[in-house]
Amino acid sequence: MRIARLLGTVLGTTLLTTTAVLTAPAHAGPAAPPAGSADRTSLDRTALRDSLDAIHEAGMYGVFSSVRDGRERWTGASGVADVKTERPVTPGMRHRVGSISKTFTSVALLQQVERGRLRLDAPVGDYLPDLIPGERGRQVTVRMLLNHTSHIGDYIAGAFPSLVEGSTASLDEERFRSIRPGELVRLGLAAPATGRPGELPGSYSNTNYVIAGLLLEKITGRNAEQHITRDVIDRAGLRHTSFPRTPYIKGPHPRMYESFYGLIDPPRDYSVYNMSWAYTAGAVVSTTDDLNRFYRALLGGKLIGKAALGEMTRTVPVSGLDYGLGIYALEMPCGRFWGHDGAVFGAGMTALSSRDGKRQVALAQNLMKYQSVDENGDIEPHAIDGALYAYVVRALCPAGSGDTPGSAPGAGLVSPEDARDGLSKRLPGIDHSQLTSGLKFGQLSH
Repeated sequence: MRIARLLGTVLGTTLLTTTAVLTAPAHAGPAAPPAGSADRTSLDRTALRDSLDAIHEAGMYGVFSSVRDGRERWTGASGVADVKTERPVTPGMRHRVGSISKTFTSVALLQQVERGRLRLDAPVGDYLPDLIPGERGRQVTVRMLLNHTSHIGDYIAGAFPSLVEGSTASLDEERFRSIRPGELVRLGLAAPATGRPGELPGSYSNTNYVIAGLLLEKITGRNAEQHITRDVIDRAGLRHTSFPRTPYIKGPHPRMYESFYGLIDPPRDYSVYNMSWAYTAGAVVSTTDDLNRFYRALLGGKLIGKAALGEMTRTVPVSGLDYGLGIYALEMPCGRFWGHDGAVFGAGMTALSSRDGKRQVALAQNLMKYQSVDENGDIEPHAIDGALYAYVVRALCPAGSGDTPGSAPGAGLVSPEDARDGLSKRLPGIDHSQLTSGLKFGQLSH
């Protein structure tokens, strides 16, 4: 059946990254000067408020966001945190960030590179010979893990086996299961390779960042989550960011609803979930304000030095993205922005910053895979997608960037076509980027 084939394509990245949504369209005009310059106009709070409300009005249950332009900040929220009680979402709520966790993990490893304990171009087998033995361990380097050019398969299909059969039963059956990182790696290594190590374009795989977490443990002698907390989260001054110790999220947070393209109807709440299946690839919980603070500290050189940051921002093509080491670049109508996005069951997050860290947006949503599927198994754009894209453009591109004389501020940045297709064709994590490039249709039963 077609939905089963679709599920197969979703497994690789839709669960932990959201990124096919935000890249600027190919027909966009010349980029304006980099966003975030001090002489740009201040935040249009009314327009941001209206644009955020439009996402909720398009069908998103709840959405909340933090925007920054230099010293100016704006936070907002629209919709509900709980569809039954209609409890509203609020800007400071905590949320699962999915693959944004990969940036945290990459920073921790690059800190070890700076200390001389790790070499980016050394074979992983030099450090973890028992985990990745033989020729593969000799060919795959640390860099290939971090920029997704290892071509090691993803473990998601093995961890949630019902998905390849056209059923979401595994999501409920495994809700409270604890799975060890080594088992996730075993499942990933057993999956079909997506190419030869180092081959371009790369192929996004969560297995890479589980291996990265185990590598961090081997190098430091510490639990990876504890080490990242001490050397990255605490160092960045993040007060509401953590790896959850239980299936429950501490502090105010929304319920997180998963539709899985209509297979779960009505959408089910997965806010209580054992996130051991995501480990250092996607288990972090944070707030939109903390994520902006994190990327500002990172891009400002406060977490790693200039040379390491240069390595981090050297990009290669990966599943439709310009991907660095745990961070990617997206071309927006007003310039290039850096960050990541993430999606786990019911929760989506996006965080993007100008290279100077002055212009930023972080956005959280609590309804995932809300789109429908056509008779060919392709995902159909939803009005939410266009509203999300319009909001992100509004947040990142100051008034005047690409406007035509006499038009409303920001009006020239989003074409009707872009608004229709929206984010779901621009970010691999929000639901698409790898939706059509994970497991190939032909690998699945019809």
